[in-house]
Amino acid sequence: MTRAAQVPPADAARAALAAAAGPGAAPLVPAMPSTPDPRAAAVLMLFGVLDRTPSTRPAVADAVHRDLDVLLLARASTLRSHPGEIAFPGGRIDPDDVDAPAAALREAREETGLDPSGVEVLGTLPAVPLAHSNHLVRPVLGWWREPTPVRVVDERESAAVFRTPVADLLDPANRGVTVLRRGGREWRGPAFTVRSDQGVHTLWGFTAMLLDALFDRLGWTEPWDAGHELPLPAHRRT
Repeated sequence: MTRAAQVPPADAARAALAAAAGPGAAPLVPAMPSTPDPRAAAVLMLFGVLDRTPSTRPAVADAVHRDLDVLLLARASTLRSHPGEIAFPGGRIDPDDVDAPAAALREAREETGLDPSGVEVLGTLPAVPLAHSNHLVRPVLGWWREPTPVRVVDERESAAVFRTPVADLLDPANRGVTVLRRGGREWRGPAFTVRSDQGVHTLWGFTAMLLDALFDRLGWTEPWDAGHELPLPAHRRT
């Protein structure tokens, strides 16, 4: 029996995620444009055995078992910044926050109702500039060792909170790109089709870039068609 076969899949996934955020880890998304005085922010990329309904497909990577999930939310359509987009829990780092993980956990509690005491922080990755909203975002990798129920806490902030199987995100059928065309210019970025009780969503933009880069770093990515275009939300098409 090989060493890989002896390690439970959940432990293998947790170990891989912890290693990805280890000392000296490079930014997930390098060479992003920045702004002179960005506001500090943090997002929680929370993985674990979170859902009673596992994926129906096996992933290629041994560490990605069918019930390995990641926590996501749909931002309220009335928000001024990134309305309606699928995102990780997170927000600005407040003066009272000890560090980026504290801010990410606080925001996650406020947005999804999770109990932060059940979350193990695996590490914090270098900050990534988000020039569009003038933020410098620290991705915080977490493992949910003691899952708690999640929900929409404030409808003014979130329209949905849900857990998505990682195997479904890695499915080439759910991968593609979004194309934003304005003023004769074109921006292309990775995207995912995700499903929740509220319907089918296109996960794109900053959150999709982080997930895409993390999957590449972990060696979990499965070959997918980079020419397959996924639809942008209606309000972002023009």
